Amino acid sequence: MYNASCSVLQTVIKEGKGAQRGEADKAYDDMTSFEFVLVLHIMIQILGITNDLFQTLQIKSQDILNAMHLVSNTKILIQNLRDDGWENLLQQVLLFCNNHDIEVPNMEDHYIYGRGRFRQPKDRVTNLHYFRYDVFIDAIDSQLHELDLRFNDEMIELLSLSSSLDPKRKFQNFKADDIYKLVSKFYPADFTE
Repeated sequence: MYNASCSVLQTVIKEGKGAQRGEADKAYDDMTSFEFVLVLHIMIQILGITNDLFQTLQIKSQDILNAMHLVSNTKILIQNLRDDGWENLLQQVLLFCNNHDIEVPNMEDHYIYGRGRFRQPKDRVTNLHYFRYDVFIDAIDSQLHELDLRFNDEMIELLSLSSSLDPKRKFQNFKADDIYKLVSKFYPADFTE
């Protein structure tokens, strides 16, 4: 897909008219940058981890308890990617860049924002620091934050305890202890001894 997209852009650059050529040239320039390839690979990793969760959550008949376990597992997998995934990801990106003749910046040099004549130094950080912390870690932290907003620990506990009241399979998940915990923790004012 990447090669086909680049090929189409090169055709537009050669055969397109005025503004089309300029836009295609800019898009091709962006697509053949190390940063674009890195972000593309980060997206592939994150979407690969979260895809099962998002597909499962769209199934209306999904068991709440299983969905909450999947949320917790997804958070763990994303955290593992954050903690241990950088080296593997960087190797994949370097291999991709090598296979597609994409220039790889020296990771010890200072990061320079932009390409061509619009290049500007950014906060005196190295390329390695910028790509690892400002791109990779920030993207993952953003995803974790989004999951935490939607599925914080208290909400997961509430849904898990509520699954005891699920009438599916003739209240098979019914547990008096869970109902007591649900009432005492989340609805103490509504019930008295």
